[in-house]
Amino acid sequence: MNKSFVKLSIAVAAVLLAVACNNKKKEEIQPVWGAIDGPLREEAAPQKVHLAMTLAYMDRYENVLSDQENGVSVWSLVWCNPDISSEGYGIHVVKDKVTTYFPDIYHGKNPSAWYDADTGTLWLACGVMEGTGVHVEKLYKIQFDDNSKAQIVAQVNPFDIQETLREGLRYLITGDEIIFFDVALVLCHVKNDITDMGPLDGDEPVWIGEQISYFFQDGTVYVRVVPGLKFSSSPVLLYDNMPEFQTNILVTENGNALLGVTQVLP
Repeated sequence: MNKSFVKLSIAVAAVLLAVACNNKKKEEIQPVWGAIDGPLREEAAPQKVHLAMTLAYMDRYENVLSDQENGVSVWSLVWCNPDISSEGYGIHVVKDKVTTYFPDIYHGKNPSAWYDADTGTLWLACGVMEGTGVHVEKLYKIQFDDNSKAQIVAQVNPFDIQETLREGLRYLITGDEIIFFDVALVLCHVKNDITDMGPLDGDEPVWIGEQISYFFQDGTVYVRVVPGLKFSSSPVLLYDNMPEFQTNILVTENGNALLGVTQVLP
């Protein structure tokens, strides 16, 4: 038999086997991939932020929360001085006219805060990763002592949320349909409508981690995530027609986040 023909036959067989394995993989339920590589590190605020924290409010701050009934407000530092940016650092927490300064909290562009009067807990969600298609928040649990001084009792790193969700959030790809699961429970079916990016990545098509945010309602904190799709033509994740998942969260004082049942938002 011709040696060239044998080599060609082996090469063709190898390609067919790879295609078959890839197709088989797409038809199996798999855990989503994580876009955040590891725990986000805390960086100290620039000295200019520390110096500006005790200066008069004027136009330096933006109001994040104003709960007049419970005497609680939260303010984010935007300008250290006119035309001198805070670079996203600096939070004031006020309770009963007592102000606590947190210069090293990185709040990002649009932080959110909620006060739970039943437990005396202030929840603060800050945008630690922001950009085109990316919005990742870090959650702080803050409580007050008898003198109304605020203290951070726990904080939740977005990497930990991502990895905890990855323990249960799974997907199955069949053609242009993606089925999402909470372990084995079907959450939803979505159709991939993106046609100008080529096929989905053969090994790592579905990711979470670039969109993580928080919401507070009726005494419960919820974390919300949106999965993204990775295509063979680009490493950038796309979110067209992707569902938004929500699950309640219980934060212990060591910062561990215990998650409840994952739901699909309408």
